[in-house]
Formats: sequence, structure tokens, C-alpha cells
Amino acid sequence: MTTFPADLDPELIERLITGGGGALSLKMGIEFVELSGQKSVARMPVAGNTQVLGLLHGGAHVVLAESLGSISSAIHAGPGRYAVGIEINATHSRSITEGWVTGTCTALVLGRTLATHEIVMTDDSGRRLSTVRMTNMLRDQ
Repeated sequence: MTTFPADLDPELIERLITGGGGALSLKMGIEFVELSGQKSVARMPVAGNTQVLGLLHGGAHVVLAESLGSISSAIHAGPGRYAVGIEINATHSRSITEGWVTGTCTALVLGRTLATHEIVMTDDSGRRLSTVRMTNMLRDQ
């Protein structure tokens, strides 16, 4: 069950609940655990998200990270505003072939026009798999 901040835009909550974070998040089996502008957590199975050698695909790390960074930025932006990703980079430190990956997204900068988050992916034993940094531009609707 996902926890939401008390002051979260009800329309965003509805979209997250009914849309599961978007079509790609659903296809990849991403489960959102905690969501806020400051810190968000989600997990994703390795199964079904591997590359040809059986390792978790590097792009899957980035999809999990971008899902967390985008939603966290949108929450921070608030009602009547939205977030648009303008930069993302990833460093992969360790591979994984089974189990679950947990992404923990932490705000680095939360401004009026930009939000930057660091997303750390870990395995079931808590070992760091990758580190992603994402910056979103915050816009008025």
C-alpha cells in the first residue's frame, strides 16, 4: 500500500491510484511504497526486466528512477503545476539477476522552477546497484 502526504493534490493521487504511475511502470511491475516531494520509495522485480545475458537491464534502473523522480517532482510542484524531466544520468555499480530492486528517491534541491533528486537502487540485501540523478523543470499548467 502506498503512503501519500496529507496535503497531496487529490487529482494526482487519483491518477497514481488508477494509472499505477503510468503504462510503462505497470508493464515493468513497479510498486510504489511511499511518495512525497522529499522522499519516495518504489520497488521493481528483476524478472521480466532483464537484458539478453539475464541481468537487470540498465534502462530498467533508469525507468524506476525516472518514475520516482518525476512523481516526487510533481508532488513538490503542487496543484496546477507539472514536472518535465530535463536531465538524467545513471551510474551502474553492481548487476543483479533475480529478486527485487528498491529505488529510494531523495530530494537534493527543491526550488520553484527546478527539482533535483538522487535515486539509489539497492538489491534485497541493501547493496547499491546504481545511482541516478534527475532534474525536472517545474511548470505552470
